[in-house]
Amino acid sequence: MQRKISQDPLAPEFSSESVQVVSRKTVFKGFFTMLRLRLRHRLFRGGWSHIFERELFVRGPAVGVLLYDPERDQVALTEQFRIGALVRAAGPWCLEVVAGMVEEGEDLQEVARREVQEEAGLQVQELHFIHSYMPSPGGSSERLHLYCALVGLSGAEGYFGLEQENEDIRLRVFQADRLYKAMAGDFGPGENPVDNAATIICLQWLALHRDQLTGR
Repeated sequence: MQRKISQDPLAPEFSSESVQVVSRKTVFKGFFTMLRLRLRHRLFRGGWSHIFERELFVRGPAVGVLLYDPERDQVALTEQFRIGALVRAAGPWCLEVVAGMVEEGEDLQEVARREVQEEAGLQVQELHFIHSYMPSPGGSSERLHLYCALVGLSGAEGYFGLEQENEDIRLRVFQADRLYKAMAGDFGPGENPVDNAATIICLQWLALHRDQLTGR
């Protein structure tokens, strides 16, 4: 039987109903959870796949917030230790946007404002939605919601984070143009590159909307 293909080029051919989960087992539960699933799904060429196994890294939604001062054309990024960057050439202290996990039932914008206060000690003047995306859908359930917060960055650099959450955060302030160059690969030996997806996406958004935010 021939399947009916939507004329909308962005419409997906399948939905979650086109997946059959045969079994689901928790193989690890600590700071994060790992599941092992046995499943099958429909195929583009017709019929169903064989039953196969996949591990799923279970991580809930999170927010990421770019801190921007339109009067000074400055951006603030956090610098902190990241276990996943142990073998990174520049070392495991990464430059990133403010970020935090969202608990069930929490409002995304409220979480964004709270994380800005905890990780940067700043009050948000305006909050602009950037995008929502899945960082690694091939093996993780995480969805990241990105925002740009307009803040005042005069004298903003300092040390922040919650001790009970083992956070040791340094807030760094940069001219926006310098970060655009670093994002494009213009950084020298000993400099910390901008090399994580959330920060790059936020800076690209800022490059497109900077004139609007500054009122130029």
